[in-house]
Amino acid sequence: MGLSAVELPTGPLRSASMEAQPERSPLGEALAAVGDRWTLLLVEALLDGSRRFGELEAAVEGIAPNILTQRLRRLEQEGLVVAHPYSERPRRFVYELTEGGRELAGALRLLSQWGARHSDAEPVRHAACGTALEARWYCPTCGETVEDPGEDVHYA
Repeated sequence: MGLSAVELPTGPLRSASMEAQPERSPLGEALAAVGDRWTLLLVEALLDGSRRFGELEAAVEGIAPNILTQRLRRLEQEGLVVAHPYSERPRRFVYELTEGGRELAGALRLLSQWGARHSDAEPVRHAACGTALEARWYCPTCGETVEDPGEDVHYA
């Protein structure tokens, strides 16, 4: 006795209501918005204030003009950068961070601190005394600094 052919459905095997939606993590959301090298370097370059395209190109060493254009458009779509025209002919813009974009400063400080510890890169230093700065986790409700976030942090 041979096997008979089984006709498989051409549509999805499960209905949309039966499919489990993957839980979106805060880190996953952040990486979807700014998760590449050029984007983070552009945000860093804009933390000091607004800049024109050429100024950004000079500030982010090695970025190609087409990549710079793509990343600026993506940052605008994500609501992290706003472009203000300063010339109509030719059409040119000055770029600046939105409030949401400026909020990335803390994350960039943490990444910079980690990068300095794990490389020969110079750490960020306090302008007044020259001491290397350290970023810390802080609970505003308890007023406590959390020394080991691995033990004392709950990711919802």
